[in-house]
Order: sequence, then C-alpha cells, then structure tokens
Amino acid sequence: MAGGMGGANVSDYLLTAGAPDDVAVIDGDRRHTYRQLRNAAARLAGELARLGVPPGASIGILATNSFFWVAAYLAALKVGVAVPLSDRNTPGDLAAQAAWVGCAALISDRRTHRRLGPAFPGVPLVTDAVLEADGPSAWPDSATDPAANAALMFTSGTTSRPKAVQVTHANLRANTESIVAYLDLRRSDRMLVILPFHYCFGASLLHTHLSVGGSVVLCNTFTFPETAVEAIARESCTGFAGVPSSFQLLLRTSSYATRPLPSLRLVQQAGGRLVPAMIRQVAAAQPASELFVMYGQTEATARLSYLPPAVLEAKLGSIGRGIPGVDLRVLDEAGRPVRPGVSGEIWASGANISPGYFRDPEATAAKFPGGDLRTGDLATVDEDGYLFIVGRSEDFIKSWGHRVSPQQVEEAVLPHPSVAEAAVVGLPDADAGEAVALAVVPADGTPVDTAELLAFLRGVLPKHMVPTSVHLLPALPLNANGKVSRPELRSLLAARGGEVALKASD
Repeated sequence: MAGGMGGANVSDYLLTAGAPDDVAVIDGDRRHTYRQLRNAAARLAGELARLGVPPGASIGILATNSFFWVAAYLAALKVGVAVPLSDRNTPGDLAAQAAWVGCAALISDRRTHRRLGPAFPGVPLVTDAVLEADGPSAWPDSATDPAANAALMFTSGTTSRPKAVQVTHANLRANTESIVAYLDLRRSDRMLVILPFHYCFGASLLHTHLSVGGSVVLCNTFTFPETAVEAIARESCTGFAGVPSSFQLLLRTSSYATRPLPSLRLVQQAGGRLVPAMIRQVAAAQPASELFVMYGQTEATARLSYLPPAVLEAKLGSIGRGIPGVDLRVLDEAGRPVRPGVSGEIWASGANISPGYFRDPEATAAKFPGGDLRTGDLATVDEDGYLFIVGRSEDFIKSWGHRVSPQQVEEAVLPHPSVAEAAVVGLPDADAGEAVALAVVPADGTPVDTAELLAFLRGVLPKHMVPTSVHLLPALPLNANGKVSRPELRSLLAARGGEVALKASD
C-alpha cells in the first residue's frame, strides 16, 4: 500500500500498530486481518476518489456494525470527513442530517441502502460491492491538518434541527491515547462490541483497540444477551463495554453472573448513570475483571472521566476524576469552583474537546465558551476531587444509552388531531436509565386513543424516542413565564406512577 501510515490523519494513526497478519475484526464467523482491513479501506478510498469526492468533503456512513463499516470509516477519515449515520433513524431524519452536512458521498451496505436509500437522492453511492473486487489499492498519500475535522457526530439538540459535533483528527488521537493509557490496553486485547459504531462510545472502542493493534469482536444480536456471553467465551474476549441497560439485561437474562469468563479483564460502563447497587452486582458478576465506571460526551470526543476500580467501593456512585489530559471543574453560576458537597456545573478542558458544532456558531458559543466545554451536567465534588453527578441543567433524556430531545418528541406528537398540548420528560427507570414519558392535553371533544397515538409515534420517530408511557392531563403545569415547568411535570408524573394510561410495551 502506497503512502505512510503514521501521519496526522487519524486513519493512518489507527492503522499503524496492527501487524499485517494479526486479526483486526471478527465479524460473525469471519476473521479479518489488518492487511485485509488496510486493503479494504484503500479500495473504498479509491472508489471515493474515482467519484471525484474532494478532500475534506462530508462522507456519510450508513451500515450496521461490520467489517465493511470499519473499512468505510477508515476510508472516509482518510479522504474527507466521516459522518456516521444511524441505521435506526427515520428516512426523514437521515435526509435532514445528510442535507445539513452536505454529504458529497454515501458509503452504505446494499442491504441497508435498499431500506433507507431514498433518504439520499442524488448522493453518489459506494457500496460493499467494492470489496468484492480483487487486488489491493493504493492508499492515498496526502497531508492532513491535525486541526481539521475528522468526523461529524450527530447528537440531539434543543430543537429539531440537526446538531453535528465537529471532531478533529487531533481530538480523536488525544482521546484515544488517553483512554489507552488509563485502561492499559495492549495488542493482546480483544473487545466484544455490542454498541453501534455511530455512537461515540462505540466508536471509541474501535479507536482504542485498533490504535494498539488489538481486535474487536462484533455482536449485533444483543437482544439475546446470552449470545454476548457465548462470544466472550468463544473468542476469549478481554473486554466488554455497555450502557446501563446493557448490564441490566446481562444480569437479568443471561449467565453472565454465574458463568466464569476467565479471559475477561476489563469491563467499561458509560452512557448514563448505573445505580450503585447495580454497580456492585456488575463488579461481583466477574470478580476476576476490573470495572471502569466512566463519563463522557460526544462534545468531548468520547471520554471525560473514569473511576479507578481500586476505589470503586470507596467512591461508589462517582464518575471519578478527569482522564489524562482533561481538566474537570465544578463551577457555580459565577464561574467559581464550588466547595465540597455543593452542586455546580461540570466544565471541561483538554485536547479532546470539540471546536464546536458544525454550522452553528450560536450553539457553539454557548456550549464552548473560550474553548472550554460546558457539559450541562450538575455535580458535586468531594474532598478528594471525585465527582458525583446529581442532575442535568438541560432537558435531555438519557434512555437506553441515547440522548433524547423532548422537543423532538413533542413536535412529532402535536400534529395528531386528538392532541392539543404535549410535553415530554424523563422518569427514573431501572432498565433504561430514564423512561420517555409523554403528557398530553386532549383536544376539545376529541378522545385520545393512547394505543393509536403510540402507533402513530412509532411511524414517525426512531424506536428509542417513542414514549414508554402516556399520561392524560387537563392542563400542563406552567411557570411564571408561561412555559411548561418540566421539573413540576416530572414530579407530577412520578406521583401518578400507578395511573399510567398505557405502557408502550403492552
């Protein structure tokens, strides 16, 4: 393959450490070596060049986790700016996201494209058919500015307008090297991946293991958690990572807590708060492994803090302290550090902090003042500098590892003829972290069929955004400014726990 593999481009960096004949990706019953991964990425990069995709252009990636996804991502990082897209999104959301970033090309497997391709009319397409061609391709030999965008990662915003986080080549490398350092990752490490790569947590698992020449094992069947346990045992996986709901399912519906998995040495938990009692259960399930509780945001590339396993019990419930190279501060409204035990907002700085949101200077100025990151999360800090999250300053709902914008759900439900007003809040849920709860004021004279309303929402929203409960109210609680008081609504719905109109799973 022509061209160096150790330059500023993060794709080069990720492909440097792996030995040619070492396994990089295990996808089903197929093992793919680093030589095969480099060749596949080069072929896809060559096809992008043939299509005339200019350097720095936005390149969408739409596929399930697969060897093809990994090769497509590396090719997009090398040629332009990778834009990972969720195959669980609606065509309307995908079309809006593609338009927002101006996708110059789309890399998609043929199966996914048959289902969602209409969202990308006129966008040049590269499919997995390219990898069926024989022979290697030349790797592009081009310089990259470390400060240039490597990826645009979509996250929920305060409006229905797409919000894409700019992640630079320098951001990705800094965060990857930091995570590798505190986890002590090695070439011999093999990570079982159940999280989608279009999610920053899932992507970080790929970055860290490729960067040390390790491997990833793909598991797309976590609906049946025992398949993950079997894969850990079969492939001698040394790592597993999940969000709170992942561990709830593992402990409840698999042999994870009773079956010894001697190869497993590192377990990572992030993507939402896992209650202390569950943290203890996860740690006890595989006592030979180490459990790392972590905290992060898309705006920070992935990780911001971690809790060392050695203090897991002593600091139970903490998100730890800043990872290497990251400074975390808990500040009051005047920007002053809070005293131990006093709540404030978490601010972060470091080389992994995004330069801002794509095409959104106003949101960037608010979220990244002076280059720092205002996380929007409220926390206390103890005398030893360990952080404990106590709430959010924003209204996002974290459900099943996703960040759900209440406004997006409300905008989807309000066109329904039986709905006069609607508001959405998150309620505590042992499995999801937070459940999406919908409060509805019926239109005058129009009965609300809650089953029909939920069916309507399933047709216009991604699955993770569909409310799990509907509550009928005569009016929504308002604050002095005439706006919906979400804290009051949350308390009201929590008190009505036994009066839920309908569970979405019923």
